[in-house]
Amino acid sequence: METMILLDLMGAVALLLWGLHMVRTGIIRAFGSNLRRVLATALRNRFTAFLAGVIATALLQSSTATALMTSMFAAGGLVALVPALSIMLGANVGTTLIVQVLSYNVSAVAPVFFLAGFIGFSWGKKTWVRDIGRVAIGLGLMLVALHMLLDTLAPAEDAPSVRALLAAATGEPLLCILIAGVLTWAAHSSAAIVLLIVSLAYSHFITPLAALALVLGANLGAAVNPVLEGGRADNPATRRVPIGNLFNRVVGTALVLPFLPKLVSMFVDFEPNPARMAADFHTAFNVVLALGFMFVLDPLAAGLTRLFPESKQSADTSAPLYLDETVIGTPPLALAAAAREMLHMGDIVETMLRDTITALITGDRKLVAAISRMDNSVDRLYEAIKLYVTKVTRESLDDQDGRRALEIISFAINLEHVGDIIDKNLMELAAKKIKHNYAFSKEGAQELEAFHARVLNNLKLAFGVFMSGDVRVARALIEEKANLRTAELAAADNHLARLREGRPESIESSSLHLDVLRDLKRIHSHICSVAYSVLEAAGELEPSRLKRTDDILALPNTPPLTESDQRG
Repeated sequence: METMILLDLMGAVALLLWGLHMVRTGIIRAFGSNLRRVLATALRNRFTAFLAGVIATALLQSSTATALMTSMFAAGGLVALVPALSIMLGANVGTTLIVQVLSYNVSAVAPVFFLAGFIGFSWGKKTWVRDIGRVAIGLGLMLVALHMLLDTLAPAEDAPSVRALLAAATGEPLLCILIAGVLTWAAHSSAAIVLLIVSLAYSHFITPLAALALVLGANLGAAVNPVLEGGRADNPATRRVPIGNLFNRVVGTALVLPFLPKLVSMFVDFEPNPARMAADFHTAFNVVLALGFMFVLDPLAAGLTRLFPESKQSADTSAPLYLDETVIGTPPLALAAAAREMLHMGDIVETMLRDTITALITGDRKLVAAISRMDNSVDRLYEAIKLYVTKVTRESLDDQDGRRALEIISFAINLEHVGDIIDKNLMELAAKKIKHNYAFSKEGAQELEAFHARVLNNLKLAFGVFMSGDVRVARALIEEKANLRTAELAAADNHLARLREGRPESIESSSLHLDVLRDLKRIHSHICSVAYSVLEAAGELEPSRLKRTDDILALPNTPPLTESDQRG
């Protein structure tokens, strides 16, 4: 009998964890990108950050996911450390809310969740509707699991060995804290373990003192996972937020533990129901902890900054800086990391492009070699980004995240092509100019510099389009593409005019001059490609720029296309 009870108990816990997993993944897929933007916006002061932490974690049902997002923002310098620590205080409160709801006997509504979830998941036409259906099914599974726990524990009252085992394991508060901490770490969910504690307390398998001690252990265990998963060995600063959150929990537990017997008598008088008492203590502990630490976050942040200083950037520019493998299972976070790595790659391409004109005009051999070496870094970063985003797409992505993944890959491909054009074409032209001691005419050099400056400025504009998705800026970039085509023709005409004048510099550098213009124009085409996906998503692109055939035939005296016209 004892064996069957233990198997039933483990099965119910497994079902509870799976239901919680469905709730979490459904929320992340439906609202993950929006939650990330809310967190980034709210992390301006400690009070709005606290509220954002409560809301985000109440939805995600994972303080670990909130911690990973917050650590990424803080380590990247996007937000200050104090609001980041404050959001974790809010996350600790937010994760208690579902325990409060499910600690009541609400299992009767499980069929409603299953029905609504099945309808949304099976027949929802939009991705977010199907994701919400997944959330509803997960909630239904959690309610069924809790009902199974209570049904399983009821006959266990007649099994003395089970009762003796639980009594021995929960006899000492410190042992309770250790057991609950390990279970929470293994389950990656404080909510699931606290709900298990609530079920045990309801069935009188554990004493009120043991229930409160187990709740303290669950809170400690929940703070361990972000420490183990959220830090990067090459950057100690990524550990500030999770270590600060763990410090808060350790201090809170150490302060509460000596007064636990008195707190038990207080909570028993306030709430005789042992299940509700455990849930109320879980919420009260985190609320009081948040109030206590809210106004001492500044010295805590200063201490964490000294203990975990920002690491110096690696001299190897080809090493990825932001591709965090621990967040691949959370597509919005992973795509944000990939986008930041894209900007790292873009910085190298921008440096290559900026130095290209100097290498061409001055004939600096060392600069030519340095630019070629930078292309190797671009190639390696491109491969790393491509592999990382490919791993992300193995997860189920919603339409928005799927489109973002394609944008990142597309822009990475185009930047890699820009690097190749600079290395394989423009640097070869620079080497040829140095070898033959060619020189551009004064006017020709000025034209190339002006043309190059426009391309460089538009590369910076493309980075803005990539990050913001601003339709107005995307239109401006496409319009600049047409303007640059006109500028190329004008520069070529001016060069030909100088050839007709018989200028020696123009004659000897004629091929170089026109090839540089051509390659800069090719680079500009790759740069502008980032705008097309933004305009397409906004519905501002025509299917084709070609006129319809019937419109052409309707034009009077339209000569047929010759073979040379068709080729050109």
